[in-house]
Amino acid sequence: MPKTATHAAPVQPVPKSPTGIQGLDEITGGGLPRGRPTLVCGGPGCGKTILSMEFLINGARQFDEPGVFLSFEESIEDLTANFASLGLDPRPLAARKKLSLDYVRVEPNEIQETGGYDLDGLFIRLEHAIDAVHAKRVVLDTIETLFSGLSDTRTLRAELRRLFNWLRTKGVTAIVTGERGENGMTRHGLEEYITDCVILLDHRVVDQNATRRLRVVKYRGSTHGANESPFFIDESGLSVLPIASLGLQHRVSPGRLSTGVPDLDEMLGGKGYFRGSSILVSGSAGTGKTSLAGYFAEAACRRRESALYFAFEESAAQIVRNLGSIGLNLEPWLRKGLLQVHAARPTTSGLEGHLSAMHRLIEEKKPRVVVVDPISNLISVGTSLEVKAMLARLIDFMKVKETTALFTSLTIDDSHPEGTDVGISSFMDTWLVLRNLELNGERTRTLDVVKSRGMAHSNQVREFVLTGEGLKLLEVVRHEGRVLVGSERAAYVDDGPVAPRRSGKGAARR
Repeated sequence: MPKTATHAAPVQPVPKSPTGIQGLDEITGGGLPRGRPTLVCGGPGCGKTILSMEFLINGARQFDEPGVFLSFEESIEDLTANFASLGLDPRPLAARKKLSLDYVRVEPNEIQETGGYDLDGLFIRLEHAIDAVHAKRVVLDTIETLFSGLSDTRTLRAELRRLFNWLRTKGVTAIVTGERGENGMTRHGLEEYITDCVILLDHRVVDQNATRRLRVVKYRGSTHGANESPFFIDESGLSVLPIASLGLQHRVSPGRLSTGVPDLDEMLGGKGYFRGSSILVSGSAGTGKTSLAGYFAEAACRRRESALYFAFEESAAQIVRNLGSIGLNLEPWLRKGLLQVHAARPTTSGLEGHLSAMHRLIEEKKPRVVVVDPISNLISVGTSLEVKAMLARLIDFMKVKETTALFTSLTIDDSHPEGTDVGISSFMDTWLVLRNLELNGERTRTLDVVKSRGMAHSNQVREFVLTGEGLKLLEVVRHEGRVLVGSERAAYVDDGPVAPRRSGKGAARR
């Protein structure tokens, strides 16, 4: 008999409860497993309680899912005061019967073991709280406190297994927090009983810089991001910043916008940068990187487009004063609000803090162009790999927003100018390299368009000068097969028998 083809039944996706926490739902593919317990573990101060409370409050506010928060460590008064400072005040929701807060006081020195031990009392208390608000979400924080002062951990673990099975039968989506252990996810092996989803939080200090990381260790029945992702806690709560969450699905624009320097526009096909593209300006100290960044921002303001300038080296007043020396007056644009400067030392925060602040300001201000000057300073608060990952996330974020971004980077090795400390040139659509050439006892500045994707652009290395009247690209002068620069060029132009050869666009390349 001929065999008939059999088709496997389609696998049903695991139902999920969205957390409403920025970035976390992206990593988990939609949220935590609905109707199942999730373990959130980590050391002190890593953010376990904040993540848990935000999960409950977002559930009540955004998804009409009431919740219960059962604390074994902090009193209700302390909890409400702490979370109110983060914009997560639970009291209004509690007044509307959307949230129930309860505190179970456990003092090890007051516990005396007599006879058998069970959690029936906890079951009764928790069930009453769930039924009172018709809860769909539950948090137990930190349940390992129940181990304090008890020697019969085998019995207690059996009771915990019974508790987690009971939570499943109630159909609630639960978060159980646990302290990080030396040889496991938790000190008492809770991961053995809560195996559907395990999230590990980490708060580390490297070279005196504190950073936080989140990793989904396990998620049964669902694909998820397995890499470490930075996260940040500020006055708006917790934000997770997955490095590769955006991918390469952004739209592109055929529109162009001026660099602010007409001669440089000519080198870029006569029209300047693509809108929504990323531009890198690299070079050693004193080559004019900030000057080009200032021209780019000022040109946007002249078009009545908003510009946001992130400065990691100079204050806003210093930038305005210094660029004024080359004829750029940014003060009127600052007064009108078209230009906004956010200046901060890299060491004021970890990389995830800077990235979170940039995201928040870009979302709030909605600039058409952004300047980050210089990205190389971020090396002081992270490794090259970490900075590269952070900038990849920022670049993708701005491409999705169709924001044109210009980054400057300091090149340390003058003998190898086509390289950056953070190695992000491959992410950039346009790359300009500035150099200081030492010839005949003087320094000469030059500019080269290393690449500019999708457009014809000049292959010439152009000399330029910074004067009180602005940045000027000088015409190319050739003599006997050589391109003359600096004093040689000036002498030839002044005394040469022929006029300098004018060269606007130069040879084009793609």
